[in-house]
Amino acid sequence: MFKTLLIEPLTQLLTILAPIVGGYGGAIILITLAIRALLIPLTLPSMKMASKMRDLQPEIDKLKAKFGQDKVGLQQAQLKLFQEHNLNPAGGCLPNILQFVILIALYQVFNGVATSNPTNGLTTFLWLDITKPDPIYILPVIAGLSQLILGVMLLPAVDTSAKQSLAAVTPGKKDDKSATDAASMAQSMQQQMVYMMPAMTLFLALKFPAGLTLYWVITTLFSLVQQYLVSGWGGLPSAYKKIIKLKGLKV
Repeated sequence: MFKTLLIEPLTQLLTILAPIVGGYGGAIILITLAIRALLIPLTLPSMKMASKMRDLQPEIDKLKAKFGQDKVGLQQAQLKLFQEHNLNPAGGCLPNILQFVILIALYQVFNGVATSNPTNGLTTFLWLDITKPDPIYILPVIAGLSQLILGVMLLPAVDTSAKQSLAAVTPGKKDDKSATDAASMAQSMQQQMVYMMPAMTLFLALKFPAGLTLYWVITTLFSLVQQYLVSGWGGLPSAYKKIIKLKGLKV
């Protein structure tokens, strides 16, 4: 089923487009843009939801501090908060699943037809052989950096400390310390994911065929443009100010 629905059509489409556009690299870019355009009705609501979730993060941190170990109470409070803002956290899963499925299908394609028929120079794109990893690591670095930028854009635009965001729900010093610790842990986990995803992307891109990395780069760049149109620069200005501050420069 998977082979019939995805692998074979993608293989045929790449085979048809490659001679027309001068190789598999150009064909991958065209197919990637077409796929992303077709997925806009799914990805756009998902991005809007992610933007709302980002804006609600301080409120979610307050709830986590307020309910502590009461997981049932926390879930109910979060559900109520999401309902008030018409949010469905599970609604953003489908586009990501589809992207992952397409990624697997393309991997099979590159390990199949493209690698067994490297004729007429069609597998050459710029300095790359799309059936092999990038020998000079430029594309993997671009993949990791673009993923990092996208992750930072999803962070809150205003950098609020744990104590500031939770002061309203912390009546005493002991409670204030607990709230601060809980929020700091939540923020730390969120920031770790922002950096872990680019690191994983870079590591995998170093191993994957360049054609697959090219697909991922175009996909991420497309997502960056979409995210900017939906919610602006997000947490990028705040991150930039932090970097400048660490360097001891004035903004």
